[in-house]
Amino acid sequence: MKVVTAQEMRELDKAAIEEYGIPGLALMERAGLSVALRFRELYPSKAALVLCGGGNNGGDGLVAARNLFNWGFRVQVLMLAKKNSLGPDCSAQCRIAKKLGISMDFRATATERDFHGAAVIDAVFGAGLSRPVGKDISEVFSLLNNSAAPVLSVDIPSGISSDTGEILGNAVTADCTVTFGLPKRGHLLYPGAGHTGELFTEDIGFPAKLLNSDKLKIHLIGKGIVSGLMTPRPKNSYKGDYGHVLVIAGSRGKTGAALLAAQACLRGGAGLVTLGVPESLTDIFQSRVTEEMILPLPDDGKGMLSAAALDKILGFSSEKADVLAIGPGIGVSPDTEEIIPGLVRSSAVPMVVDADGLNSISRAAGNRQGVQALLQSAKAPLILTPHPGEMARLLSDPEAGRGPDIRSIEKDRIDIAASFSREAGVYLVLKGAPTVVAVPEGNVFINTSGNPGMATAGSGDVLTGVIASLLGQGLHPGDAAAYGVYLHGLSGDVAASAKSEQSMVASDIIQFLPEAFKSMPGHAFDNSCLQKNP
Repeated sequence: MKVVTAQEMRELDKAAIEEYGIPGLALMERAGLSVALRFRELYPSKAALVLCGGGNNGGDGLVAARNLFNWGFRVQVLMLAKKNSLGPDCSAQCRIAKKLGISMDFRATATERDFHGAAVIDAVFGAGLSRPVGKDISEVFSLLNNSAAPVLSVDIPSGISSDTGEILGNAVTADCTVTFGLPKRGHLLYPGAGHTGELFTEDIGFPAKLLNSDKLKIHLIGKGIVSGLMTPRPKNSYKGDYGHVLVIAGSRGKTGAALLAAQACLRGGAGLVTLGVPESLTDIFQSRVTEEMILPLPDDGKGMLSAAALDKILGFSSEKADVLAIGPGIGVSPDTEEIIPGLVRSSAVPMVVDADGLNSISRAAGNRQGVQALLQSAKAPLILTPHPGEMARLLSDPEAGRGPDIRSIEKDRIDIAASFSREAGVYLVLKGAPTVVAVPEGNVFINTSGNPGMATAGSGDVLTGVIASLLGQGLHPGDAAAYGVYLHGLSGDVAASAKSEQSMVASDIIQFLPEAFKSMPGHAFDNSCLQKNP
């Protein structure tokens, strides 16, 4: 499913009306009916208090009120707009509601009594809101949020920016939201996602050609989009068919990151995994691994890789590896600042770069332009997996004192990921809530799996291993990134269900990867050969 901005939604509305001849009032009727049907399903025994603004969102609310009234619900409409400020379609719906005898007040305030015993339909502002809400309406929102009344928001919770998820002064906190045609960015980006509640996306008659247009570049990652990426394994396959991943990770004091990445890589389905580590730590790693192989690499005498490791990594990967994953726990030093750029420029196999691998690139390249130039020089596809802090460093320009901070990246994570991926020619996984995957061709994918329990040390190392594993099994880099992010989050959801969000650790995500795989379409094990004949 695609995801749209407010402007893209306006263009869809306009095209449906002007190019396809669908009357705007017909779309409003369908929208309001879908809201009423959802209200009837969720709150069959409640009275309905419908809060309406003066625009089309208010018109949708009035249609919902009319349908509920006809079905026998007790309905009260509170118009938080002046009579002479209503838009034409909202005004038409207002006249119909009055003729039916629906109770309606025009006032900019509310009382606790208004909310008592009712479920509220929030139809004040829609997806087009772009300025902070006024004081009077803000007070109504605060009163509503502090009441016990359940809330169904129409299109998007009032007060939320549909493009960024920002709170525009104050916003309604909904139990559920009914939106139309396609989800909006603000439903998925925080803090708006925290106000949306359960999201229902309803078909109100937009032509499918508009909803599936290639001009819309943002997609949701769910089972539907990734289920066809992995196919059942042939019965005569062997380990060499599923990729050999070289994981370069770990340093003194950070051996756990390396082990997590390597174990996740194996559990993600890789046929072979070699763990490249500083040679002074070989014995430590050798005593901890079972299925993984160990490649000792020259170190600097302090338990970190030395620049001499570059040639050995390149030689091994060119002869034996299908994928190179580098960064978890390697630390940052003048040597890593030489190794990582050297691998980017010279590696003939695809790379997944994370953690200190990214920080080494930032340090070595110096600024955003240098980072992009380095990444553009890569011989093989690159998948970068930064969290917002690492993303800020990749985009910084220390000498000029410029570059986004973490807050600005969180606010604009979709467009930042898309522009960086396109300009640098890399596949970018911007981790967070939600994680965003951007590909150089311009498409962006928003992940729908995962939970706060995954905010724990080592979770990103596990993601690196999962993505590298899928890349080694032959998936396209963009598919490996999207599938890996979704699978990682799905496994985290299974782990949270079993262990709770509070008690989760990164190794739990690895532990529950088999359950996540089994839940995906096409992954059921064919055990017919084990069943007895009747």
